[in-house]
Amino acid sequence: MIIEMKVLGLTMDPSTSSPIVILRDEMGKRSLPIWIGIMEASAIAMELQKVKFVRPLTHDLIKNILESLNATINKIVVNDLRDNTYYATIFIKIKGDEFQIDSRPSDAIAIALRTESPIFVEEQVIAKSLQMEMTKDGLTEEEIKKKWAELLESLPPEDFGKYKM
Repeated sequence: MIIEMKVLGLTMDPSTSSPIVILRDEMGKRSLPIWIGIMEASAIAMELQKVKFVRPLTHDLIKNILESLNATINKIVVNDLRDNTYYATIFIKIKGDEFQIDSRPSDAIAIALRTESPIFVEEQVIAKSLQMEMTKDGLTEEEIKKKWAELLESLPPEDFGKYKM
């Protein structure tokens, strides 16, 4: 089963100083933190803040190519978590044919934001993410949820969507 999610925002992992993109379902019941690279965080932040450049950056270029080919992004799906690495698929439609393109979630999210395409997460990925946290920290599922709720609630609202490079 896939769950539609939105980008809640970007934040920094306080222990590693790595950027994290936070996805949350529309009901606000499930969240998925995905650790990403600095450049990908910057690309997502620029789109969230609607920063425009004179020349297209990589994700803008991809959007322009898709538009030139009359292609559309039907959706992106974060579909796996293996060896602490998240995986995603971009579903592209061109002239009635659908293609599935393997992608890093951060790139898929940056493209989805630019093309206003829906973002989905496989339910099993959320379960694996919780399991990974429980294994790493020796916590129960409830303790993990509480830990993330505390982290998200303790962050000032201005931190979300204000990630600057």
